Amino acid sequence: MAKKSMLNREQQRQKLAARFEAKRVLLRAVLSDQGAEFDAKMKASAELSKLPRDSSVCRQVRRCSITGRPKGVYRKFALGRNKLRQLAMSGEIPGLRKASW
Repeated sequence: MAKKSMLNREQQRQKLAARFEAKRVLLRAVLSDQGAEFDAKMKASAELSKLPRDSSVCRQVRRCSITGRPKGVYRKFALGRNKLRQLAMSGEIPGLRKASW
């Protein structure tokens, strides 16, 4: 099981990302706009860098929903590789079987 502080940190990152999402989208639109002036782009870049780091979506870590393990997590199931195998072998995940040929 992951430490509570790590799980709380991930929740905080999700809240920050949701809070600053609209502002980030607007600033990125200015940066990617071909017709925008150089000064406007520089101002948008400065504003973007002033936002909290954890408000970026790419700072979030995908974790296992049962154990909180940060590595080896399958997106489709939101489970770590160990728990996915354990649940698949016990038949608790419908339609998932261990391959054998």
